[in-house]
Amino acid sequence: MRLQEYWGVGPKTSERLQETLGVAAAVEAIESADVRALTEAGIPAGRATRILRRANGDAGMATLGTRDARSVYDELLSLAGEHAVTRHAGDRIRVLTPLPARAEREARLDEIEAAREMWAGLDDDARERVLDAFTAYDEAGGTERAAVETALTLRDIGLDAGPFAPLADTDEGALSEAVGALGYVDSDERGSSGRRTKSVDGDEVLSGADEKLDRLRDRLEAAERLESGAFDLLETVREAGARNLDDFEHAVADYVAAETELSREDVLGAAADDPVDAADFVSTTLRTLAADLGERVAEREEVVAADLRETIEAARDDIDAAVEAVEDSAFALSLAQFADAYDLVRPELGGGDGPFGVAAVDARHLFLDGDVQPVTYAVGHHTLSADPQPPADERVTVLTGANSGGKTTLLETLCQVALLAAMGLPVPAGRAQVGDFDTVVFHRRHASFNAGVLESTLKSIVPPLSGEGRTLMLVDEFEAITEPGRAADLLGGLVGLTVDRNAVGVYVTHLAEDLSPLPAAARIDGIFAEGLTPELALRVDYQPRFGTIGKSTPEFIVSRLVANARNHVERQGFQTLAAAVGEEAVQQTLSDARWRGETTD
Repeated sequence: MRLQEYWGVGPKTSERLQETLGVAAAVEAIESADVRALTEAGIPAGRATRILRRANGDAGMATLGTRDARSVYDELLSLAGEHAVTRHAGDRIRVLTPLPARAEREARLDEIEAAREMWAGLDDDARERVLDAFTAYDEAGGTERAAVETALTLRDIGLDAGPFAPLADTDEGALSEAVGALGYVDSDERGSSGRRTKSVDGDEVLSGADEKLDRLRDRLEAAERLESGAFDLLETVREAGARNLDDFEHAVADYVAAETELSREDVLGAAADDPVDAADFVSTTLRTLAADLGERVAEREEVVAADLRETIEAARDDIDAAVEAVEDSAFALSLAQFADAYDLVRPELGGGDGPFGVAAVDARHLFLDGDVQPVTYAVGHHTLSADPQPPADERVTVLTGANSGGKTTLLETLCQVALLAAMGLPVPAGRAQVGDFDTVVFHRRHASFNAGVLESTLKSIVPPLSGEGRTLMLVDEFEAITEPGRAADLLGGLVGLTVDRNAVGVYVTHLAEDLSPLPAAARIDGIFAEGLTPELALRVDYQPRFGTIGKSTPEFIVSRLVANARNHVERQGFQTLAAAVGEEAVQQTLSDARWRGETTD
């Protein structure tokens, strides 16, 4: 396959991958979602991730209808990737894409659920062993031997169901025999795992594989050391007082035999037949001896390598299965860890005649810290029962309420729920139902007031409504990009188009009263600010009230400004505003805040 057939791989990227990895290895890296292989080849991390996402889920990427939807998607996968138990599992998580088929989403949810159940059934010691095994696998570079060792550890712990089930299908005996052989045959030429010599077929047999081979290598090393210091050996023997050439030759043989642990006869067998002088005798003897030992090492290494390869090949199917099972189980366990860390739940997936909307009970925004009020909300058809009970038939909602009241946060929460479900991942809620959407359009509030922004916004959010697919619209304060009167007209048109196209959507706005009358399939919901806390922070009930317009309540903001004024002059200015919004309401707000502080104390 040509590298340029992959999305995002142009001529320059293709040339770099061919030069650094080779075509076959580059294709393998792309197909296996190996982000690190591409980045180490010089491809920027962001570009590598985009290439792999398209290569492994191009159809699913079309679900992300806007830049803001893609931003939420990136944030979700970055968060999930933080819980990866191996490097490659993290790579696979970061290139996940929405799954077009509901069956695929259900299958991934099954896998994660099974991994969570297996994990929950382990005691603390077993969990530590599992994580240590994956850490060792990572530190060893994910080699076949590391995979087999990890597989044996996981089997020993008893992980043999759900995503770990393929481990139970491997032959434990074959893997146990193979792990030793894999530990002594290595094609890596970095030389970091002990002394080794390359055999004729390219494998390297490491130290410890065979005692006879190790002894031969030690003798060869000693002979080569003596050969490089032949002059020193000559002087040492001369100083020992050899009286003639015959005595000298035998003294050399004795010395070399002692240094190499060879027999005297082995050394004499390599001795020079007709040396010119003593120096020639020493150098020729040592050179011949080293050459002979080199041949013996090569012959023995070839025999040992063949035996090791035979052991490995006998277990080849089990080794391959172990490698795949370890990677798949690490992936599933990583997602299970992510789900556990944020108390995520399996959503009910719509599709066909099932629910077509987004409904969540006690939903939580994944990126908010601290004590967050969960929210129950729904748009479109659903069958969830909750208190408060979200209406089940309106396909469009207009969400209103106070500034800083959590409207945008709710919109982002719904986007998170929809995208996680689209990828077959659990969602941040107590219960949830999510329909089958072809496109998720999420548009954040952008404080730019010009025709160019209006045009680009309309070009990004309207086309998904024009097709035949199912669309989820999540649009925040559309009026921020044009004058309020015209914004109300455009927003009313969008609401009508959403209903006409059988889409579902939530539109956040302060112009709800200007949209009347709404289509029958739409409703207005409101979030209400209830006053100030003793610390003068806005006190909000983030749970929307269904069928009710929320109020902006500027008197609460003005009350805080009056209370926090830095001097008398500044306070007078804010009190003028208080008179405009209702001085009595401002004073009541401050009185309530003080009363709450006294009650709390």
